Amino acid sequence: MENTSFPLFLACLPGLEPVVAQEAQALGLPSPVIVAGGVETTGAWHDVWRANLWVRSASRVLIRIGQFRALHLAQLDKRARKFPWVDFLRPDTPLRIDVTCTRSRIYHQKAAAQRIATAITETLGAPVTAEAELRVMIRIDDDMVTISLDTSGEGLHKRGHKLATGKAPLRETMAAAFLHQMGFDGTQPVIDPMCGSGTFLLEAAERAAGLPPGRTRPFAFQNFASFDARAWTKLQAHAPKTPPLQFFGFDRDQGAIQNARANATRAGVADYTAFACQPISALTRPDTPAGLIMVNPPYGGRIGNAAKLFGLYATLGQVLREHFAGWRLGLVTSERKLAHATGLNLQSGPPIPHGGLKVQLFQSGPL
Repeated sequence: MENTSFPLFLACLPGLEPVVAQEAQALGLPSPVIVAGGVETTGAWHDVWRANLWVRSASRVLIRIGQFRALHLAQLDKRARKFPWVDFLRPDTPLRIDVTCTRSRIYHQKAAAQRIATAITETLGAPVTAEAELRVMIRIDDDMVTISLDTSGEGLHKRGHKLATGKAPLRETMAAAFLHQMGFDGTQPVIDPMCGSGTFLLEAAERAAGLPPGRTRPFAFQNFASFDARAWTKLQAHAPKTPPLQFFGFDRDQGAIQNARANATRAGVADYTAFACQPISALTRPDTPAGLIMVNPPYGGRIGNAAKLFGLYATLGQVLREHFAGWRLGLVTSERKLAHATGLNLQSGPPIPHGGLKVQLFQSGPL
């Protein structure tokens, strides 16, 4: 069972699929295929564990454990009772059932969920509750019932160590993807002149230090019947590196700087990061090789008023032109006009959903 290969789906925010595909390939997952909302591949249980532990830009990892055809509820009930739930789930772990029905003769999602819940409870003994963290996902499409498990639990952006956040935090998975799109490989210095709780710097420093993003959090797969605690402990072993102190965060809000420092300490990257309270106008070039300036400024949708922000973006562009020759800018905003208020030549990436808005990464070449 442990070496059985299953279809895997690495779900992600729309627009980030190419990044996740490249990460999956780097991890050795076979033939990753980009589809809407994620990447399809295959793998055994240890691949599921590795993907959850190491992939930085995916939202969660799903595994497809079975399929069968059902034309009506009685047939669904019968075939659900024959399914080998005991191979995947534990009788002592509560679970919840999520069902979607499309283009099928079984169209009542609640009734389908009830039949499957009863089948699991009566054949396996596991309690089914709406509050359970463990999720069994059933898709009934064109009369084909597909059974999947959410192996991650909480979304993978919840790394487990960034407890203090600001007003509009960037998801860790997005920050990791944007760094990837900028060509960050762990060696370049990174500056964030409006760092908030430090997301860009933490993601960059962790990658430079060879730290897996999922190292400090639990996963749903730890409650599956297939889980091997000893093998998981062995898989978690990694060889950390010691990068230079070259990840710098600044913010005009002293509370944000305190949060960023505390987050960096929890993440184990305090030795490679430095934070200071200062406005953009005070930004100066550090004594490092040229690197990346990554910034997620206010863009009016949630913080501030867009009309008042043009001066902020113009100041950012002026400071970078004057002091950061050879560096490259990666700027995240929902407002193209604000991005171009920097006066810099910027290329935009695909729109990514974020907090009810669509944001884009605007990249510059060497300044």
